[in-house]
Amino acid sequence: MDTALLVEQFSVWRGRSEIVRSIDLTIPGGSLVALVGSNGAGKTTFIEGVLGILPTRATRFELFGEDVRGRKPWDLVNGGLVVVPQERRLFPAMTVEENLDIVQTKGAKAGGARFSRDELYDLFPRLQERATNFAGTLSGGERSMLAIARGLALQPRLLILDEPSLGLAPVVIDSIMATIREISATGLSILLVEQNVHQALSMSSWAHVLDAGAVIASESSDDLRDSPLLESGYLGAVPTGEEKGVG
Repeated sequence: MDTALLVEQFSVWRGRSEIVRSIDLTIPGGSLVALVGSNGAGKTTFIEGVLGILPTRATRFELFGEDVRGRKPWDLVNGGLVVVPQERRLFPAMTVEENLDIVQTKGAKAGGARFSRDELYDLFPRLQERATNFAGTLSGGERSMLAIARGLALQPRLLILDEPSLGLAPVVIDSIMATIREISATGLSILLVEQNVHQALSMSSWAHVLDAGAVIASESSDDLRDSPLLESGYLGAVPTGEEKGVG
């Protein structure tokens, strides 16, 4: 399987400040990889660098084996990179159906995941119930579902999810994460960017830990769950005996 994303010595700037510093990260094709860290670690800055919104420098920056250094954001999206931002960025005065239609009018991407309207509604039945409701009237969980569905409608080759659980109730988080697992099972390459560490590790095969703009650990998710980083409470609350190692 091709490598979906590969960056080496990848740095990202905001103004004159180097926020993400010389990190190495790989997403094998068809896998779900997690990028975890506390609030302010640089996770969203990394995403904006990958998408070409912020200036970057790298010795290697490849998307599906192609050197994409210096590419514009729209070129990367046309190449199959789709980011679902934590702010959702829906069109609030348009219905659920219209939010999906506006991206499904785009041409098909070679090698991109194909999700029909019916398949999107199968993944998120609540959206079908709300199909004629304006996006601005949806609950937080429904907005997260619609943002992910709209990302899938763009036929991604690599889907980056930025904090899909942000601000949601635990029962809603469980539902959305279960759906992300279902999406991953189709073979779509996914980078899950989360500060909900235990959820992210339970879903991913591999994880990178970001702290103050630098990767401080890259391990299998199983190994990371048992690492001193979690035992010390570094990435959040220390897991209980029941929570630790739950997959």
